[in-house]
Amino acid sequence: MFLILLRKAIGFSTVFMFGSTGETITERSGHLNLGIPGIMCLGALGGAVGERLYVKSIGENISQMNGFMAVFTPIVFALLFGALAGLLYCFLADTLHCNQNVIGLTLTTFGAGLANFLGSKIPNVGFAEASAYFSKGFVNGNEANSVVALFLSYGPLVYIAIILSILVAIFIRRTRVGLSLRAVGENPATADAVGINVTGYKYAATTIGSAIAALGGLYYLMDYIGGKWQYSIDAYGWMAVALVIFTVWQTDLGVLGAVIFGMLYVLPNYIDVGTKSYIKELIGMIPYVATVIVLIALSIANKRELQPPAALGLPYFREDR
Repeated sequence: MFLILLRKAIGFSTVFMFGSTGETITERSGHLNLGIPGIMCLGALGGAVGERLYVKSIGENISQMNGFMAVFTPIVFALLFGALAGLLYCFLADTLHCNQNVIGLTLTTFGAGLANFLGSKIPNVGFAEASAYFSKGFVNGNEANSVVALFLSYGPLVYIAIILSILVAIFIRRTRVGLSLRAVGENPATADAVGINVTGYKYAATTIGSAIAALGGLYYLMDYIGGKWQYSIDAYGWMAVALVIFTVWQTDLGVLGAVIFGMLYVLPNYIDVGTKSYIKELIGMIPYVATVIVLIALSIANKRELQPPAALGLPYFREDR
């Protein structure tokens, strides 16, 4: 039973993993993007648009569906929709110098509303068949030995999320560009003084981070729920934002944190609480409570390496340098 629970948790954790990895990259540049929930919704919408266009291109003849294209096309559109949302955020925050909190919340409201309105109107012909390619693992999770299934029964996006989280952590810590990115998030004026293009880094980090976060929405739509539109993605986006804090802005720790969050989410489905349904609701609150506890602990510890980027959420005006 535990292995089944863990396998379900790893599968669901991918939603949070993409979102937190993308938001961590963004926050490392000093941008506080609270629009991640909306961007994940737009990622799901982009995936649905991409899948629909591909299905139309084969004349809705599902027997002619190519597995690679059925997966690749939605991924491209999800990345595109997420990147465009990131560019919009940067234009408002860096070019027009609008308040980052307001931009993020507006983007969440806009993304969730637009995705729900348009997503439910897109014909999902062939989506179930395409979903089978998204969720196809190296082995069949229902038939293979449970230990083998624990590692090899997931679709491609699960492995991409894990590998990406680890690579981003290495990139931020070990590369020159990653060091420059951290410098921009810590002290943009100093970074600018030594020749780092602060605005360029902010634009690049936020655009790439938003594109990665959008894959979380795509995964939820096309893999986890089998291609049937469902209006709940933005709620998981907030958990992704909480995960960034929970893992102290380290994307490799985000892999473990995402699995923990995923397990807490799916755990109520395996608990028999009888008529006490409120117990399941309380379990679902644990990730948020844990995040608050981590925030309090970080404030008490007051260690620089455990703190968010010093310039997080603060606008940068080059003329004030």
